[in-house]
Amino acid sequence: MAHVVTLVSHPARPAVDPAAVAAVTALLPDAGAAVTLSPGIAVDIPFASPVAVDKRALADRLRGALAGVPVDLFVQRAAERRKRLFLADMDSTMIGQECIDELADKVGVKAHVAAITERAMRGEIDFEPALRERVALLKGLPAAVVDEVIAERITLTPGGRTLVRTMRANGTYTALVSGGFTLFTGPVHAMLGFDEHRSNVLVVEGGRFAGRVEEPILGREAKLAALLELRERFGLAPVETLAVGDGANDLAMIGEAGLGVAYRAKPKVAEAAGARIDHADLTALLYAQGYRDADFVA
Repeated sequence: MAHVVTLVSHPARPAVDPAAVAAVTALLPDAGAAVTLSPGIAVDIPFASPVAVDKRALADRLRGALAGVPVDLFVQRAAERRKRLFLADMDSTMIGQECIDELADKVGVKAHVAAITERAMRGEIDFEPALRERVALLKGLPAAVVDEVIAERITLTPGGRTLVRTMRANGTYTALVSGGFTLFTGPVHAMLGFDEHRSNVLVVEGGRFAGRVEEPILGREAKLAALLELRERFGLAPVETLAVGDGANDLAMIGEAGLGVAYRAKPKVAEAAGARIDHADLTALLYAQGYRDADFVA
């Protein structure tokens, strides 16, 4: 079978039942028997097609057949599933928060900053000037507050640690690539087990934020450049790469990856991405590569 559709639901809310499998199988040409990756949570459905498959169009059609069922799906060539390079956004992807919004709360301007963040992530305003504007509002805040924010407010996205550690255990290079700040990506990348992290540097003077960020700012184009650089460093084909994110500054990276995934993404990003996760946790990216739950590194 040349292609495979992977159905995935959230581990805490299994929804990949016989009815869901049958609804998808009925729309696939020359479909084979479903292969269970995790009971009730993930299955592969292999299929063959005598003509080229428009994966995006087929995925949209299959989602229509699953309307109302909390199941995500991936359509791929079977031989191209396993990835050897993984890049991930941090804020609202690998963690549940936007770090700059939480810092802004410490100076009483969270609502204002969060509104700017939301517009930037939706692609309504340019990322770089929006970041400078928000960082300026942090001027004078003690840099030590970062440790407090990480300890009290930052939560890892479910499935993220298992995703990173399983991929690394199978020879994949992993990079956390964020438009956020090194003060956060350093600890977060260590907690999740990434090989490296790249992000922006907040200027600190006398132990307090100076209200500036070091230039050049790591944004949309820098994330794409990181993917291209790492792909070349390891001699990989485009199809061997995986990228995930939620905001407009992730679009170039997502678009260039062999499998580009929008995670709980803004509408513009979800529409543009080749695949998306709306219901499952981050282990969906392992099932999409054909891993079974028994293969996971906890």
